[in-house]
Amino acid sequence: MKQYLALCEHILDQGAQKEDRTGTGTLSVFGHQMRFDLAEGFPLMTTKKTAFRLIVSELLWFIKGDTNVQTLLKDNNHIWDEWAFAQWVESDEYDGPEMNDFGRRAQRDPEFAELYKKQMTLFQEKVLADDEFAKKYGDLGPVYGKQWRSWAATDGGQIDQLKNVVESIKNNPDSRRHLVTAWNPEFIDDMALPPCHIMFQFYVADGKLSCQLYQRSADVFLGVPFNIASYALLTHLVAQECGLEPGEFIHTTGDTHLYVNHLEQVQEQLSREPKALPTLNLTEGKSMFDMDMEDIQIEGYDPHPRIKAPVAV
Repeated sequence: MKQYLALCEHILDQGAQKEDRTGTGTLSVFGHQMRFDLAEGFPLMTTKKTAFRLIVSELLWFIKGDTNVQTLLKDNNHIWDEWAFAQWVESDEYDGPEMNDFGRRAQRDPEFAELYKKQMTLFQEKVLADDEFAKKYGDLGPVYGKQWRSWAATDGGQIDQLKNVVESIKNNPDSRRHLVTAWNPEFIDDMALPPCHIMFQFYVADGKLSCQLYQRSADVFLGVPFNIASYALLTHLVAQECGLEPGEFIHTTGDTHLYVNHLEQVQEQLSREPKALPTLNLTEGKSMFDMDMEDIQIEGYDPHPRIKAPVAV
């Protein structure tokens, strides 16, 4: 993962100071590319422990076309909780303590952080116990899974981009149209969070499948390690589905940034020596569209300890 560490150093050395939607502030560069040869090992971060279970859970959620956090919560995955929680506390039905600007307030006020934790726990319990509540407040709108699996067509139908691209790879591997996009301008305002990783393209050569992702906004310390592993996993899954070997994952990013409240953590990570990459094992003979958590495993993952950092919401 030396490519990733080099990116962190580049931003620290060359990044421009910029304001952002969250009010946190960033160091940012525009336009960067990393390439990962998947034959060299699975690109899961080794200079800090990265939760592969959460990566798998979220990717399967996308693949199945799901958009409700209830499914993730059943897998003990809390990646998307904050955005669903915001829908509840900003609604007319919420009658609990005032939660305005809850993310930043929790970071600077320990007393409020405890109150926020209690309200979040209540929200999670309600989502898991009450399907109607989950339908109303747990659904994030037409985010990734919706766009990948059931893009709304102008004739009233649905377009399954992911299945279509798999069939395209199988039947016309040299096509230059193996594309899936999550950026649907008509529905951006209906999404709890507009897509950050907005488009990916597959490429077949010499019996190998490669994937290039374009990501408009890249949180380098917290988000990018997940994005690399998630799309590397997607490349493996689609390759197996199509009877190909995995080739490269190419990660192209637009606004590529480190939040200013992550800089100490980045320095700590840069002080660590990368370790050997793990190996990915997939259940053979099972379609990627039917896979569950137990069908996707890694071996030989021995990372440095986790480094905690606040999420900018």
